[in-house]
Amino acid sequence: MIVKRLILKNWRNFKNVDVTFGDRVFLVGPNAAGKSNFLEVFRFLRDVARSDGGGLQKAIETAGGLKKIRCLAARKNPNVEISVYLGEANEKNSKWRYTINIGQDSKQKEKPHLISERIARFEPREMKFGSGRVHSHLKIVKSRPDEEDVADPRRLTQTLLEQTFANRDFREIASFFEDVRYLHLVPQLVRHSSEFVGPQFVGDPFGLKFMDRVARTDVAHRRKFLSRIEGALKIAVPHFKQLKYVEDERGKPHVEVVYSHWRPGGARQREDQFSDGTIRLIGLFWALLESGGPLLLEEPELSLNNEIVRRIPSLMNDVMIDYPRQVFVSTHSYALLSDPGIGLEEVLLLRPHREGTTVTSATQIEDAKLLVEGGMTVGEAVLPLASSGDASAMKL
Repeated sequence: MIVKRLILKNWRNFKNVDVTFGDRVFLVGPNAAGKSNFLEVFRFLRDVARSDGGGLQKAIETAGGLKKIRCLAARKNPNVEISVYLGEANEKNSKWRYTINIGQDSKQKEKPHLISERIARFEPREMKFGSGRVHSHLKIVKSRPDEEDVADPRRLTQTLLEQTFANRDFREIASFFEDVRYLHLVPQLVRHSSEFVGPQFVGDPFGLKFMDRVARTDVAHRRKFLSRIEGALKIAVPHFKQLKYVEDERGKPHVEVVYSHWRPGGARQREDQFSDGTIRLIGLFWALLESGGPLLLEEPELSLNNEIVRRIPSLMNDVMIDYPRQVFVSTHSYALLSDPGIGLEEVLLLRPHREGTTVTSATQIEDAKLLVEGGMTVGEAVLPLASSGDASAMKL
């Protein structure tokens, strides 16, 4: 499944958002427009759905409390509402709709709680009259608060998604959200993982345990993944020859690269000697090959040569044929958005205003449509609209 539509009310930067998605989504906008906060909603839903130490209260606590989640432009109705439509990637209609509305008393004496929670399923229904075409009918599976919630209001501090005993009929939704993965790999953490001690983040978004993740992958898949990454790196990295998994004398896992060299055996390096760009490329390719739920990527162009960055969208397409997953990408890169295979329907433009950030599909921007029809790339047509102002005027 993929996320087909998202409606947000009072979520962080966003007072009102209603957008649709395909397999790939590219988020563009000026600094501090809310690209990270937009992606954060999927991590929040992942934490809500987690049955192992997650749940609504934990998700809100991790996000800094409901006060930090709530949009500053929220006034008369300060509740935070998230509505997600899920469906198969190759089908037009959605399969599920999941909605939560979260509130808290103004004095914050009580825990944040559900104002409402609804799970609905879209079921096909053939019309008896007219064309005979099959239409989707929305059937409510669960709607809260129900009688039990009224009798025991503390039940509303938990969602149905996080309760294994309660989500049997719609566990597919919980499993989907639990499979969300965020990646913003930090090369220094991969190189020197044993030297860093700090908080543990769900899903290891910064790559602290990336080598352990490689080691835990079964041997057949690991070999297959490394073989495909090796093929890509031979094109992207000068003198690159071979990529393989090794373990040192203490059993610690490593990725080893062999470069062509004047020595017969070539020059060998492990991840602690890799450049930032090589580490980020390997991490990016590995995440794409893992498949699964939505993959959230923040600025994958960092540390990479523009010629490589231009290839990232087509590499995504190549991999998604065999390992399908929905990918959300935030970017500032003209090079990345120069790929001719990117359509305006895949690009969302975020623009901040006094009453919150708006999110607009590039297909709704007439100037961008005309520029692309005239031969410009999507990046050339849309990124100037994401400008933060006159950067040449910046002074210290």
